[in-house]
Amino acid sequence: MKIKDEALLKITILGTGTSQGVPIIGCSCEVCHSTNPRDKRLRVSILVEYKNTSLVVDAGPDFRQQMLRANVKKLDAILITHEHNDHIIGLDDVRPFNFMNMTDMPVYAIERVQKELRSRFDYIFKEHAYPGAPMVQLMPIHKSETIHIGDLDILPIEVLHGELPIVGFRFGDFTYLTDVKMISESEMRKVFDSKILVLNALHHYEHHSHLNLKEALDLIKKLNPEKAYLTHISHYMGLHEEVSKSLPSNVELAYDGLEISIPLS
Repeated sequence: MKIKDEALLKITILGTGTSQGVPIIGCSCEVCHSTNPRDKRLRVSILVEYKNTSLVVDAGPDFRQQMLRANVKKLDAILITHEHNDHIIGLDDVRPFNFMNMTDMPVYAIERVQKELRSRFDYIFKEHAYPGAPMVQLMPIHKSETIHIGDLDILPIEVLHGELPIVGFRFGDFTYLTDVKMISESEMRKVFDSKILVLNALHHYEHHSHLNLKEALDLIKKLNPEKAYLTHISHYMGLHEEVSKSLPSNVELAYDGLEISIPLS
């Protein structure tokens, strides 16, 4: 779904893969050996652009590659869903943006995740940081408070990743939720009637901390978006071309490089 209009909210899907990505090192399955570009999945992330504001959700191990592939020249902030490696470990690669803009990179995260970032990236947050280290300013996320970044107002949505509370985000009529296993009724109300929903669907089998395909499709029915895209997809899901044939008419598998544009309400 791509519309040409500078006044629209533009989302680029930077990555749609699981923590190992697809293909997986050493795997000989048909998905990992597929030549279809839509079966090649970097770790999950999105780029959100509106007017003069651009941000990404999560900065995993493929962050540098994703910024180069999407030709990102300006980045105003990073939103972090949670502290797992596939969502944060590329944080060091904000340095080129620091050098270009001569400013700290605002990184938004809930308090627990901020503590983890300070521990995992202690060299960034030392009082006398190593010259050339990334310049990061940690900013709070509270699930009941709208985040204001440039031209964007962003609504945090708390979900459960197994038993771990993490956050997704709603930008106008676009909602992004990844690594979901459960969502409360109160948080679900924040998502209702999104025009576009991006939601994780790991594969076909039961998993302790991720929705499988059936669970994701059931949740999509409850949340009632006009259109839904599935992300955080394992090689066990199957080939993009084959799985796509089995999905409801308003649901598609997302793929790396997919661009979505909608009016920002």
